[in-house]
Amino acid sequence: MRLTVYTDYALRVLMYVAVRPEPLPTIGQIADAYQISRNHLMKVVYELGQAGYLETVRGKNGGLRLARKPQEIGLGRLVRETEPDMALVPCFDPIRAQCAITPACRLRGALSEARAAFLAVLDGYTLADLVGNGAALQALLGLAPAEP
Repeated sequence: MRLTVYTDYALRVLMYVAVRPEPLPTIGQIADAYQISRNHLMKVVYELGQAGYLETVRGKNGGLRLARKPQEIGLGRLVRETEPDMALVPCFDPIRAQCAITPACRLRGALSEARAAFLAVLDGYTLADLVGNGAALQALLGLAPAEP
């Protein structure tokens, strides 16, 4: 199982915003912290906003904030929403599934079961679980701990 870069960036953005709610982080700060492209993050942030995960605040003190509490952001749901089709092999594609052994193949069933298990594990985690070590993440991202 391999997630797309898009999903990876979506998870990283949400983690960053969760561990640094104030002052509101910007796309530029997140891109610099992870050393990734601002242009890629702009699309990810836009779509996370459209999906109700992030809110954007314009203006001098603007930036990004979570639109939901971290414990309300399930990883399984997020991955399902950010991954285009979760087709592990070509025969999972309902339109282009062309394989000579499809009528007798058991591989597809085994892979389908594995994909369901993968998502079931992610369903047991939330963003809050990922950022439970917030101080360590802040240090690694070059952030000063938030004021109490």
